[in-house]
Amino acid sequence: MTSDTPQTPEPSQPSAYVHYAPFAHLTAPNAPLYRQVMRAFLAAKERFAVHLRPEDVYAALDAGDRPADLDAVTQALDKLVEWGNLRADPDHARVTAVEDFYRRRFIYQLTRAGEAAEAALGTYDEVLGRRGELQAVALHDIVTQLRALLVIAAEDEPDPAKAYVALSVLTARFTDLADNARAFMGSLQRTIDLHDIEVEAFLAYKDRLIQYLERFIQDLITLGGRIALLIGELEEQERVGPLLRLAAAREAADAAPEDAERAEAVAYERWAARWSGLAEWFVSGEGRESQARLLRGRALGSIPQLLAVVRQLNERRAGRSDRSADFRTLARWFAQAPDDEARHRLWRVAFGLHSSRHLTVDADTLTERAAAPEPASTPWSEARPLRISPQLRRTGSYERRGRPRRVADRGEAKRRLAEIAARQTEETRRAQDRLVTDGPVRLSRLGGLDPHAFQLFLRLLGDALATWRPGTITTVATSGDGSMEIRLTALDDGSTAEVRTPDGVFSGPDHLIDIVDLTAGQRDRAAAPASAPVPLPAPRRDTAPQLTEDR
Repeated sequence: MTSDTPQTPEPSQPSAYVHYAPFAHLTAPNAPLYRQVMRAFLAAKERFAVHLRPEDVYAALDAGDRPADLDAVTQALDKLVEWGNLRADPDHARVTAVEDFYRRRFIYQLTRAGEAAEAALGTYDEVLGRRGELQAVALHDIVTQLRALLVIAAEDEPDPAKAYVALSVLTARFTDLADNARAFMGSLQRTIDLHDIEVEAFLAYKDRLIQYLERFIQDLITLGGRIALLIGELEEQERVGPLLRLAAAREAADAAPEDAERAEAVAYERWAARWSGLAEWFVSGEGRESQARLLRGRALGSIPQLLAVVRQLNERRAGRSDRSADFRTLARWFAQAPDDEARHRLWRVAFGLHSSRHLTVDADTLTERAAAPEPASTPWSEARPLRISPQLRRTGSYERRGRPRRVADRGEAKRRLAEIAARQTEETRRAQDRLVTDGPVRLSRLGGLDPHAFQLFLRLLGDALATWRPGTITTVATSGDGSMEIRLTALDDGSTAEVRTPDGVFSGPDHLIDIVDLTAGQRDRAAAPASAPVPLPAPRRDTAPQLTEDR
């Protein structure tokens, strides 16, 4: 018994669809109907329904977009069969008489090519619709999973199931963090570029966005360093390799016996690549900055860019014009001009491109031309020459003689600048004197700080933490101007330090700090009388070598 509908067998190899026929319905005239039909089959597949009849598909369509009759759906099904998205089989279930065998009755199901095409379209829509986000929660989850791996690795016989689950969750959370951060920074750049964005919406969104960036940057600095320490601890104790082999062995446990060894090797390579990507994302190497550090710099740099955009928008709203707006207005004037004569007149007024007879010449030539004007129609070869000033010909500029400009008295401005510089120098000196510790002390014993001393303390602490790397206990750093030195030593007692300021309380793990003023000897010599002997500077203590790898 034959059928009058073309059958589309499923290919045994992907090369049968080298022309990507299952995607042809996207550019067909009835593309919205074809997409609805395919979504109906995907929804039925989720309910474990394999075959659908035309009336089933018709009922599954949205009532507002549903065709007027069933024939349109049937024709769409036949076209999808032709393109390879669906497969049509004779519907023998409803045959009750001999005449029914000759009627056109078919049931339809998804082909592998059609299902793959819909999966690709779903991924395409998801990626386009993803706005991205900076997942601070993912950073906490990564810290939790790394600590779990340390506990598992410390066991005499690590559990393969626990290792596999911990590594799987760690990889999933890291992948989400990296993908969403990349998508968010891309969408942030589009927002900064002001493509298709309303001014009011951007101004309302700006404050929340800056707070969001600042909060994530703070989490990335604290949790990123903690993650780098945990990764370094796992790698220094050579615990990563055995954990990855346990995960690879468990992943390849269900492989066929003849492919078990190869499957385990492939799985181990895949896990090793994932771990390498995680480590490079959070830990800097020689000549290479970590992705977390690059992301932090990119997020920090986007805040001034956002503020610059706000300033630009405010200037536009206040009526200030720019060159692009001027040219658009001029183009509108040209389009509204009544005739070519008006357009030529507008051109001369706008750009001032007149005849070269308007050159600046000397007074004698102007007087001569005023007495005997030269007609504009006179050819250049027959016209009298223009006597241009030798100064203009030699230097390209002509200045009339006159009284010189008065020299502005800037003594008062210099005096105010000197007072400001002296006051800032005095504030810096007092802040340095306040922070000098005269030996190692706990950070918790530092006491309260005024705003100037606290700002200087944060800069010194940032310089010290910039040289910190996984496994470091003590580090020494010098301030950017070379005036102060800080030695920072970690404590293992789990204590917490608090530094109180007028703006709030700064808290964190307690450390030993030793802050030295490197300019103290120079200040003493400058303050000493000319006849007094100059004391020699005290010998500096030995310092640990500075580390070049950033956390």
